[in-house]
Amino acid sequence: MISFIRGTVAESLPQSIVVDVGGVGYEVIVPLSTYDALNPQPGTQIKLKTHLHIRENAQVLYGFATDEERDIFRLLVERVSGIGPATAIAVLSGLRVNEFKSAVVKQDVQAIARAKGVGKKTAERIILELKDKIGLASTWEALQQGVTSQAAADAELALVALGFKQAEARKAIASILEKDPQAGADQLIRDALRQ
Repeated sequence: MISFIRGTVAESLPQSIVVDVGGVGYEVIVPLSTYDALNPQPGTQIKLKTHLHIRENAQVLYGFATDEERDIFRLLVERVSGIGPATAIAVLSGLRVNEFKSAVVKQDVQAIARAKGVGKKTAERIILELKDKIGLASTWEALQQGVTSQAAADAELALVALGFKQAEARKAIASILEKDPQAGADQLIRDALRQ
């Protein structure tokens, strides 16, 4: 697996960048979000997070400005049936990472369906298959940003591991915290299971 590529931009188009690494030009397919973020001009140095996709008749290198973009790409390709790399790139070209996560968590089919080549049924499948995975990532982010407490995050993750849907776990924890804002993770889990 090629984790990243660093070199000089040899050619630059909105959906592909040729990176010269030691005299070898690697064509890297990128979403528009990456292209816009990096604004790669020929002759400049660039580093891309990459994903090598191997098919029967081709090896294609996909590049991303951030780990988050690459993670979303991989989730789409590996976890959603019927989604290939081209569609995953189209989704990332149409939506920034935070917009995509928000659309999945809020189950906003229309936002995802606006991406080129993604219809309503595909958008619904993306939401169905990724809502818990994206939601768990948002729980960790909320914890890191201080939006939620460690106890609430731990309880939510434990409840999801026990088979709760994430929305149910959040709702139960929120109602318990309204009554007892100082509740620890153990108490939150016990009270949520009682509900």
